[in-house]
Amino acid sequence: MPKVIFKYQDGTRKECDAPVGISVLEVAHKNGIPLEGACEGSLACSTCHVVVDDKFYELLPEASEDEEDMLDLAFGLTHTSRLGCQIKITQELDGLTVSLPAATRNMMVDKKKA
Repeated sequence: MPKVIFKYQDGTRKECDAPVGISVLEVAHKNGIPLEGACEGSLACSTCHVVVDDKFYELLPEASEDEEDMLDLAFGLTHTSRLGCQIKITQELDGLTVSLPAATRNMMVDKKKA
C-alpha cells in the first residue's frame, strides 16, 4: 500500500498508509493529522493546503483553474502548493511527502459570520 509522509512545522514526520484512490485530505483525517478541510473536499476553501515535496510535485496532474483560485487564498503559498483534497493517491505517489503550513485561512468561518 502506498504511504504519505506528513511533515509538521517542528520537523516531526508521520508516515501513513494511503489507499489508492483516496485524497491526501482523507488520508490525513483517517490518521489524526491536523489538516482541516473545512469544505469537506468540495474545492470551496483552502484549509487543506499542503506544500508538496519537489520530487513528487511533477508527478501530480496539473491543478485545475478552480484549485488555483482557492490556492490564491491559502496562507504561505509556495510554488509546490496544492490542496490536499485534490491530490488522489496512486501507486506512483508512494512516499509522497507533504508539509503542513504554519496556518490556514478558513474563509468558510468568515462566510458563516456574515
